[in-house]
Amino acid sequence: MAALATVLFSVRRLHCGAAAWAGSQWRLQQGLAANPSGYGPLTDLPDWSYAGEPLKSQMLSTLFSCLFQRRVVLLSQEMDTGLQAWQLRQQKLQEEQRKKENALKSKGASLKSPLPSQ
Repeated sequence: MAALATVLFSVRRLHCGAAAWAGSQWRLQQGLAANPSGYGPLTDLPDWSYAGEPLKSQMLSTLFSCLFQRRVVLLSQEMDTGLQAWQLRQQKLQEEQRKKENALKSKGASLKSPLPSQ
């Protein structure tokens, strides 16, 4: 039991009391965040930066990806226009088929045809 008590007392606890906000009034007066890790260049800016110009391979990679994206957009637009044209043709064909089916038929046509010989 004594070993358990020593383990419990040896655990460090994180304390976020008033000491964590020490100097917050001064920071607020200076126009900074009350909490130094709230916002600012250390939290808002990226953790890395390029030392110089991009490499030639990076430039080529960017160029090729840009060209590929343009081609994808162009082919996608062509597919959309082709699909719309096909749908329009299908609608016209259906309308023509419907007109043929609903066309007026002469009533006496079946009477005028000779009867099959018996």
